Formats: sequence, structure tokens, C-alpha cells
Amino acid sequence: MNTDVLVSPDTKSRGAAGLLDRLGLPAPLALGFLGVLLFMIGDGIESNYLSPFLVGAEGFSESSAAVTISLYGIFVAIGSWLAGTLSAVLGPRRVMLLGAANWIVFEAIFLIVGVGMDLGWAAVLAYTIRGIGYPFFAYAFLFWINVATPPHQRGSSVGWFWFVFGAGLPTIGSLVASWTIPHIGEVGTFWLAVVIVSLGAVIALLGVRDRTHAGPIPDSAGWGELAKGMTILWRAPRVTAGAVVRLINTAPNFALFVVAPFYFTQQIGLDQGHYLQIVTIVYTANIGANLVFGIVGDRLGWQRTVTWFGCVLCALGMLLLFYVPQIAGPNFWVITLCWAVFGIGLAGFVPLTALTPALVTIEDRGSALAVYTLAAGLSAFIGPVIVALLGGAAHMTLLVWTFVGMYVLGAILCTVLRSSEDPVRMRRAVTD
Repeated sequence: MNTDVLVSPDTKSRGAAGLLDRLGLPAPLALGFLGVLLFMIGDGIESNYLSPFLVGAEGFSESSAAVTISLYGIFVAIGSWLAGTLSAVLGPRRVMLLGAANWIVFEAIFLIVGVGMDLGWAAVLAYTIRGIGYPFFAYAFLFWINVATPPHQRGSSVGWFWFVFGAGLPTIGSLVASWTIPHIGEVGTFWLAVVIVSLGAVIALLGVRDRTHAGPIPDSAGWGELAKGMTILWRAPRVTAGAVVRLINTAPNFALFVVAPFYFTQQIGLDQGHYLQIVTIVYTANIGANLVFGIVGDRLGWQRTVTWFGCVLCALGMLLLFYVPQIAGPNFWVITLCWAVFGIGLAGFVPLTALTPALVTIEDRGSALAVYTLAAGLSAFIGPVIVALLGGAAHMTLLVWTFVGMYVLGAILCTVLRSSEDPVRMRRAVTD
């Protein structure tokens, strides 16, 4: 007698969806995460060779290359600001489509007109405008996650978002470039990035099954939402506090990228090769921790996780990173361990992505997320500015204590970030 159990496709589908839900991935959005991963891999391919390419192959001066990348950064910040608000007005799916189209079209113009015809002004213009592309695509999907995911799962879902985002840009993207440049050249690798970005966009836009939350927010203020995106800074002070905490999250990290090479090689005595290996290990650990703290936030509570595993752990990690090597010297594993404490602490802020939009009603969440993503973009500017104002690696003690003070301020601001959707508060409400 045949005892095999026939499982219907629907049953298999429900089983797969249940597994994804247990992992913290909302099943209707699952292919969107894969699409974002591929999109960010394509975007990140150029991250570690664009500047040398512009200088060496295109004849840019180092200052011109720096200006080009800075202009690109301004458009990234603009795209980060607009992505959430436009997602409320147009729907996240349409904003993702606009982002993908922008990236592909202006990358093609950059390569065909700017690089191929050797027109420097066209290369600068196309590359700058392309800066809007990835924030529109990635942050619109982040908006989609926030409006489509139930509160008890939202921390895990945004953890998965930052996991795929960071894995693509710059980690796997740079790795792909290191493999392909020796075989197909720098320009060929740029075109490979276009293919990977296009594939990610197709998978996300066609594969995401959720249509309920793909369109505009029903009660949004239409194009008046853009004005709301500005006024929310004073209409919802807790959202502003959340944005400040987000800026505090990574501003010291971007500052470290400027001063840490000098501090560890010139003052501590590491050689450059070991320093780069430490950075690779630490930020690979950070990517994994992004996922872990999304899950922790759903268990322990978003506010509590950001306060203790984000702000407090980063303050502690910064002190360890500065003072312990002064005692232990250029010890590879000691420095790696100390820096890893800080790197893991950076991931402790992951639930803030779910918490900040949850501080307001659903109609204002696009604006709240716009402020949040703008703060994320500005942190890349603020960190180096602090280094410049305080005198760089020659004044490392002052810098470190400034960063520690920022994280303490972040912990204090977290006390006002209370939401009824925070998993801990929801469980208490059910119990009561």
C-alpha cells in the first residue's frame, strides 16, 4: 500500500510562507528583498574603483573626481529625503520603478556619452543625477515594508532590509568588481552593474505579490505630502528626535573612516594590510548583526534595543577601540575584537527604522521615513565635518569623547521614542 502523502501546491505554498514568516520575512514581499540585494550589488560594484577610474582612465584631477562624487552624494541625500514622501503620494512600487529607470538610463548616458565620447561634463552630470536612483528604489521598498508588515514582525523585516542593503553595497559589489575587472575591464564591469541592477529591479517589481500596499496611501495629502515632509519636523518632535538618533548612529562611523587609518597605522603601529583586514572582518560582522538585532528588537522591544544595544554599546565600543590598543599595541585580534563591539553596536540601531515611522499615524509615515532616511544620508556628511572641525587624528581624544557624548545624547533621546506598536508595549497591552 502506498503511504505517500500528496501535498498540494497550495499546501506547499502555505508551508513556504510560514517558514519565511518565522524567519521574519513577510512572504508577499520576499522577492523584494532579493531584488534589493541584487540592485545594491550592482550599485556597489563601482564603490571602490570609481574614483581611480575617473582619475586614471578619464583624466579627471583628484579634486574633480572628489567634487563629482560629492555632487552625487547631494543627490543621494535628496533622493533619500523624497523617497518616503513620494511613496505615500505615488505608491512605493511606482517610486521603485522610477528609481530603477533613473539608475539604468543615467548610467547608460554616463558610459555611452560621458565615458565613450570622452565628454567630462556629461559624465559628471549623468553620474550626479543617477544619485537619486538607489535611494528611490531601496527606500521606497523600506517604506513598503513599514506599511505592509505587522508590528510584531517589523523589526525583523527591517533587519533583513539592512542585511541585504549592506551585503550589496559595498560588500558583495566590491567583491564582484575584484573578480570581473581583470577579465572584462573597468568599463565592462560598469556594464555588468547595469545588468545586475536591471535584474534586481525586474525581480522586485514583478515578484512582490503584495498589491494592497503597493499604491498611494489612501488618506495621504497628495502632493501636499511634500509640504508635510518638511513640517513634520516640528509637528512631530518625536520623529525629529528619532531622526537625530539615526544621524548619531552612523556619523561617528563615517568619521572613523577618515581618521582611523591614520590613528591605527601611525599611532598604534598597524600596517595597512592588517588594518584593511580588520575593517573587512568588522563590517562583515556588522552585516550579520543587522539581521540579529532586527529579531532581537521584535523580542526585547524596539526602543529598548536601540537604547542599550545601539547607543550604549556604541559608546562602550568607541572607548574600547581608542584606549585598549594604547595598552595592547598593534595586536590584530585585540583591535578586531574592540572594533567589533562598536560595529555590532551600530547594528543595534536597526529597530529604529521600524520605530520612527510608528511614532505617527499611517498618513504621516511617508514623511517620517523621509526625515529618517535624510538623517541617514546626512550622517555621511556630518561625520567628516566633525573630524575637520576638531582637528583630525591629531586630536583623537577629543574626537572620541565627542562621539561618546553623541551616543549618550542618543540614549537620552530614546526615552521619548515610545510607540504603541513597539512589540513590548503591544504584549503588555494584551496582557493587561
